[in-house]
Amino acid sequence: MPSLASSYCGRLGNFMRRVKRLVLPVWRLAYPYFTATDTVSRPVPLRPMRIQERWIALGLVSLIFGIELFKVTATVRLSYFNRDWFDAIQNKDEGAFWSQLLHVFLVWSLIYVTLSVSQYVIMSVLQIRWRTWMTKGYVDRWLGDHTHYRIGLLSSPGDNPDQRIAEDIDKFTRTTQSLTVQFLSSVSNLISFSVILWSISASFTVPGTNWHVPGFLVWGAVIYVGLVTWLTHVIGRTLVGLNFHQQRREADFRFSLARLREYGEQVSLLGGGEAEKDGLIRGRFNPLVKNFYAIIKVRKRLMAFIVAYEQSATVLPYIFSATYYFSGQITLGTLTQVADAFLKLQMTLSFFIANYTDLTAYKSEVDRLTSFGKDMDRADAMRALAAPVVAAGDSQALSVRGLALKLPDGRRIASVPDLLLHPGEAVLLKGPSGSGKSTLFRAIAGIWPFCEGCIQIPAGATLLLLPQRPYIPIGSLRYAATYPQVLVRHGGDEIDRALGLARLPHLIERLDEEAAWAQTLTLGEQQRLAIARALLAKPDWLFLDEATAALDEPTEAALYTMLREQLPATTLVSIGHRATLQGFHERCLDMRPSSDGRFTLANAPRQATAVALSEP
Repeated sequence: MPSLASSYCGRLGNFMRRVKRLVLPVWRLAYPYFTATDTVSRPVPLRPMRIQERWIALGLVSLIFGIELFKVTATVRLSYFNRDWFDAIQNKDEGAFWSQLLHVFLVWSLIYVTLSVSQYVIMSVLQIRWRTWMTKGYVDRWLGDHTHYRIGLLSSPGDNPDQRIAEDIDKFTRTTQSLTVQFLSSVSNLISFSVILWSISASFTVPGTNWHVPGFLVWGAVIYVGLVTWLTHVIGRTLVGLNFHQQRREADFRFSLARLREYGEQVSLLGGGEAEKDGLIRGRFNPLVKNFYAIIKVRKRLMAFIVAYEQSATVLPYIFSATYYFSGQITLGTLTQVADAFLKLQMTLSFFIANYTDLTAYKSEVDRLTSFGKDMDRADAMRALAAPVVAAGDSQALSVRGLALKLPDGRRIASVPDLLLHPGEAVLLKGPSGSGKSTLFRAIAGIWPFCEGCIQIPAGATLLLLPQRPYIPIGSLRYAATYPQVLVRHGGDEIDRALGLARLPHLIERLDEEAAWAQTLTLGEQQRLAIARALLAKPDWLFLDEATAALDEPTEAALYTMLREQLPATTLVSIGHRATLQGFHERCLDMRPSSDGRFTLANAPRQATAVALSEP
């Protein structure tokens, strides 16, 4: 007996731990919205008012729950209609038959329909507001302070943040709301129909015996559904992990297709069609299909069990109460009310069974959002553990002191003991590939966390870094040319002039055209478009990381000459391997290897006079 009790307690403890593992993450994800203090303007009669988002959310939730309780009331009233209507049929009372139909059924059915439609509208408003708030929060955090960049540097970054923001938040808000309302409805129905069923079966005895069990039908429903619930979990518990992996594989497959579209030209030039087919089908799609078949295998058994349960549940209440009807203890109306109440109670207790598949998918959505949040926490902690001290200084020069550049695994690749960049000068940074030149630029820009030292930037100075392959956003060419100055409106003449100076006059007439510019423009055109951005932005410090490597030497020379003429106050710092670049810079810095394989920046002195820049 003690061993049986301990076994029961152990199983109960395991069940409670599983519930805790599901409920706590949901609470952590949902709680911030329902306590949000963001204020929004809402028009009301006579005057506008400002209200916190949490009060809107809580108000909508209250309406949803209130309507659900009214719907349960309507359902209970219709249960009594069902009893009285069938009694009228049994007694052949035509007046009572039509009276119940017209004065009770039509009225309460209309109320129920109105409540259902109203609840749907309110739930939809709450769902889109909740999703909007969460999406903005995740996007702000993901794109804020370069977190999206640092997540990619993690040793095991989460997959597909785009899917987690676009799909998982939508599914989480919708499913959380739906399951909560269903649970509230189940609890309300459980109380209401248990009372009805208990009162009817209060004097019943167990069929075939003289045993009097108060509320016999209630206990029968509880025991029956409890057994079925346990068997449902035993059959379908592996679905949680399978659904999680299925969502990941679906996202990986979509990402691979999108990436192939982006690099279609390079794949064609390399003749990589067959390799891509193999990678897409064998590497991405086949694992997706294999996991899907595993889901089918589990859901097949689960569906067979649940459908069999649902079919048996339709006749079970009649079987339980038939003895009392045939013995004359209850009328036909009471029999139908017992069947209806038993079915409602059975459906209420079957909340876990009916929603098991949805709950397993829901668990994977919660896990993905939770792990995404943890990835962002890790990315924030990464910067706090090892990062240079970036400060605004009183000096007009940009200085770097005792900077150690490292890889994500902690290995040091280069050091910059002392570097001073003066306003308006042009500096060329040279060195072998992998010597840390681009990493130094990233550290100065404030996005590389794996470094230590001190970087001092003039107060109020603006920096712009142009990489070898520029980012071209989706949208019009005008938007791409002014990116990232999304809040700045440049005049049309200013943009036209910038494109002309960047040797892109043929694109001026296409400024308002929307296209996949990252695939439409050549790499050389993309680099010249980035130069046009620099002309519009007029930064104090312009860093070019092989930003003209795709251009021929005469065009490159013309652009450097133009930049010095158009941005005379801008400090120009370039990375490049061409010997011709040295003629356009006043000072040359060199990353030199040491005996231990690390690189050290050799800081050449600034020339007394600038090198003359001649037209090519």
